[in-house]
Amino acid sequence: MIRTTKLLSLAALAASLAGCAASAPAIRGLPPVQVTASGETQPVGTNRADAADDPAIWIDPANPNRALIVATDKKAGLHVYDLAGKDIAFTQAGLVNNVDVAGDIIVASDRNDEMSAALAVFRLDAATPAITALGRAPAGAGEAYGLCLKKSAPGQPITAALIVKDGTVRVGTVGIDGTPTFTVQWEHKIPTQSEGCVFDGDTLYVGEEVGGIWELKPDGKTATARMVASVDNQRLVADVEGLATIDYKGQRYLLASSQGDNAYAVFRLPGVEYVGRFAVAAGAFGATSETDGIEAVAGNFGPAFPDGIFLAQDGDNGALAQNFKLVRWDQIAAALGL
Repeated sequence: MIRTTKLLSLAALAASLAGCAASAPAIRGLPPVQVTASGETQPVGTNRADAADDPAIWIDPANPNRALIVATDKKAGLHVYDLAGKDIAFTQAGLVNNVDVAGDIIVASDRNDEMSAALAVFRLDAATPAITALGRAPAGAGEAYGLCLKKSAPGQPITAALIVKDGTVRVGTVGIDGTPTFTVQWEHKIPTQSEGCVFDGDTLYVGEEVGGIWELKPDGKTATARMVASVDNQRLVADVEGLATIDYKGQRYLLASSQGDNAYAVFRLPGVEYVGRFAVAAGAFGATSETDGIEAVAGNFGPAFPDGIFLAQDGDNGALAQNFKLVRWDQIAAALGL
C-alpha cells in the first residue's frame, strides 16, 4: 500500500508539473525588462470567454490632460472607461473586434457577418458619457478583423485601414454624413492572417500573426510592401498581435504585442530599429498575458500617468473576465533606457 501510494503521488506530481509547463510559453524570445501596471479597467461584460480585444484612447481636445478609454468586448459591444478603470458607458454592438477613434467618431471592425466585412461607426459623447451608433459601412467581401485610423487634423477626412481575416488590407475614407460609407483607395494582400495595424503618416504597419510586421506604402491602387520585423523567436514570438506608436523625447516608437511569450517589442521609427522588449509583470494589478490589442499615447494625464500611457489587453485576468491594464509610459521608457 505504501509503495502504491508513493507511485500515485509521484504520478500526480508529474501531472501537475506537466500542467504548469503547458501553461508557460513554449518559446521565449530575448529576455524582456520588467514593468508593472499602474491600473486596470473593470472587466468586460462577457465572462469565461476570450472577449476583451482592442483598446483606443480618446483625448479631450479642450483639455489634453483628460482622456477616456474605448475598448471592445468582441462578443458584445463597446465599453468606455475612465483612467481609473471605471466602466462608465457601454453600447451593445455584437461582434466588434478592433477599434479606434478620430475626434468624437469611433470606428470598429464589424464581424457580425463573416461573409461581408463592415465598419461599425459610432459617435462618442464624452460629457455624458454615451456612445451613439451611426450605422454600418459595407467594406467588401470577407470577415472584418483588424482596424486602425490615421491620425488627422480636426475636420479632415477619416482614413481607415480595415484588415480582412485572410490578410487583405483595404485603406480608404470613412464618410459619416447620413449612413456611414467606406470608400477604398488602395488594397494589398498580406500572405496570411493579420490583425494589428497602425498608421505612421501615410505608411501603414500591419502585423501578420505568424509572419511579422509589414510596412505598406501606398502606390496607386495598391501598396509597396516589405517585411520590417519578422517572427524570429527573439524579438517577436508568434502571434504578432496589436501594434501602436508613441512619441517620446523627439523620437517615435513602434510597439508590437509578442503574444506568444507575453512580451512587447519596441522599435524606433522611421527605420524600424529594434530597441528592446518589455513585459508587464505581476504587481498590484496583475501581469498581462496573451495580449491582443495595445495602444499608447504620450502626454501628461495627471500624477498617475505624467508622461503617457501604455494600454494592453490581458488575456488572463484570474477568476474575472478579461480586461485592460494601464502602464505608465515613463516607467517603460526608463526600463528600456530611452
